[in-house]
Amino acid sequence: MDHLHAVPAGGPPGPEGTALADLVGRSARGDEAAFAAFYDATSARAYGLALRVVRNPAHAEEVTQEAYIDAWRGSTRFDPARGTALGWLLTIVHRKAVDRVRSVEAATNRDQAWQHTSTGVEHDETAEAAHASLEAQRVRNAVTTLTDVQREAVELAYFGGYTHTEVATMLEVPVGTAKTRIRDGLIRLRDSLGVRS
Repeated sequence: MDHLHAVPAGGPPGPEGTALADLVGRSARGDEAAFAAFYDATSARAYGLALRVVRNPAHAEEVTQEAYIDAWRGSTRFDPARGTALGWLLTIVHRKAVDRVRSVEAATNRDQAWQHTSTGVEHDETAEAAHASLEAQRVRNAVTTLTDVQREAVELAYFGGYTHTEVATMLEVPVGTAKTRIRDGLIRLRDSLGVRS
């Protein structure tokens, strides 16, 4: 799936959400002024999410820029019937931010691997790394079992570090709906991972 969308519960999006969706729709038709207005209205939230994930201001700025480039190029694929414009954008930002974290971690791992070549790797370290890699793969596989709305809410709450109230604001849903999506997503993750409560 290109971009995740949340299906808003509790009725249509508010006035701000409708206005943002309209700006994305106009952007899809090549309206650069509309996209500039969309950027102005959303960039603080986009940068805030990127910074929470990558924890580096310079990287967060680059991630935010890359996300807006993707949003501009992919604006024709935005479907307001499937979620809010802000939720759509923040999903792009989050994916870019996670990719950046993985890229930085991979570079760090390569550097550490190079340092170990001269001294060798202890058997315990190798087993530990293999176990951690398998666990990470299990979690990634489990996340794919979530519905789009559950995945978006769980990613914002647990990977993005946002509170239930902040998640509700970003997804333009009531706080109770956000909590339900997060709770249901965590239950499904637990079941997929075979964790006993």
